[in-house]
Amino acid sequence: MADGGLYGELFADREMAVLLDDRAALQGMLDFEAALARAEAETGLIPTAAADIIAGECKAELYDIAAIGRAATLAGNPAIPLVKALTGRVAAADAEAAKWVHYGATSQDVIDSGQAQQYRAAQDLILARSASLAHALAALAREHRRTPMIGRTFLQHAVPISFGLKAANWLSPIVSFHDDFMIWGESAHQLGGAAGSLASLSDKADAVSEAFARTMPSIGAVRVPWHSERRRPARIATELGLLLGHLGKMAGDIALMAQTEIGELAEPEAPGKGGSSAMPHKRNPVLCTLILTAAKRTPGLVATMLAAMPQEHERAMGGWHAEWPTLRELFLIAGGALNHAVALIEGLQVFPEQMQYNLDLTNGLVMAERVSLALAQTIGRGEAHHLLEEASRDCLASGRHLKDVLADHPKLAGKLSSDELDDLFDPTTYRGATDAIIDRILVLYEDEREYMSGNG
Repeated sequence: MADGGLYGELFADREMAVLLDDRAALQGMLDFEAALARAEAETGLIPTAAADIIAGECKAELYDIAAIGRAATLAGNPAIPLVKALTGRVAAADAEAAKWVHYGATSQDVIDSGQAQQYRAAQDLILARSASLAHALAALAREHRRTPMIGRTFLQHAVPISFGLKAANWLSPIVSFHDDFMIWGESAHQLGGAAGSLASLSDKADAVSEAFARTMPSIGAVRVPWHSERRRPARIATELGLLLGHLGKMAGDIALMAQTEIGELAEPEAPGKGGSSAMPHKRNPVLCTLILTAAKRTPGLVATMLAAMPQEHERAMGGWHAEWPTLRELFLIAGGALNHAVALIEGLQVFPEQMQYNLDLTNGLVMAERVSLALAQTIGRGEAHHLLEEASRDCLASGRHLKDVLADHPKLAGKLSSDELDDLFDPTTYRGATDAIIDRILVLYEDEREYMSGNG
């Protein structure tokens, strides 16, 4: 993905793509072979000189990726032709050392461990981007803590909320994701041999396993082979699915609030951004569109990872193979969606005046709940609810403000003073636990921030 191709970085960005490209995959598998040889030399299983020669040939630039790929089509996986090519290069340097290439390992060890190295780098990037998104959302929540807007249920006006509360509710799942993904997003290397017992390493098996766990770079130590026990990759996929689902919710909210008829938010401006090939006036929410695209692609990919879990005996037929492109695709689209989300939130345009205008659209009807609760204290809940329903119908029919309708209502005369009505119809004073909810979410964010890269 040197130049992004025809679709540029709409669906996957270059930084993430490089971590998951064929060269990185090849290097990850070669790093496994080098680590295995060093572990076996450390335990006295193979000569140290042989391990040094093997490691010296474990550089991706020495190999023809296309040739390995062609051979993989026949072999069933790329590890088999790679080991053959590595063995050939080692043999050219030292025929005796070539006997120790890939000693005691199996193809799944090579592929799982190589992919794990890629996924660890991808995990770090996902965590960094989710941290950046959390910082931007926290700033938004703080800035708009008291910015009133209409809350909407079933796409209809409900009761007033603050935009800061909405932003805080966008933030909370991102904080939780960052916390969870630090643990459940971690990949692991693999060394199990032909059927997960390392029998070919005889009495050195456990010592080699321990040494290998220390030697394989950048990945947490896992001493138990997991050839056909696939909770780890399925859990990574599920975490990414939860993230993308929430990013889709955020993007959907913003796109709806950016509609022409609502106009409360707008995506960041940039020359040529969000235009239409037919309508010069259009300003399409392209970042929201791309995030939603990723969210809509995600469920099928996560389902594939879950469907791949029932794997036969000690090596799967198809289930394991189905994971290779699927988890890679999930990382790619998650990375791209996060990139778009960070750009969206960092540059989001907020229009408080339009939020206030929309609050006033229904002539005070959105405050009916509050007035009903206030009246219930003197005339009872049932009667108050009935009178507010009656007054609301009058408000809709006459086009008058609900406050004026109530002031003239014969059954409510003297029940509420003019000052009381003014206060009851002020949305900025109808906040409930808004501040406490925002503060709780911001405390969770502050607690997690020390673990976030690039603290904001």
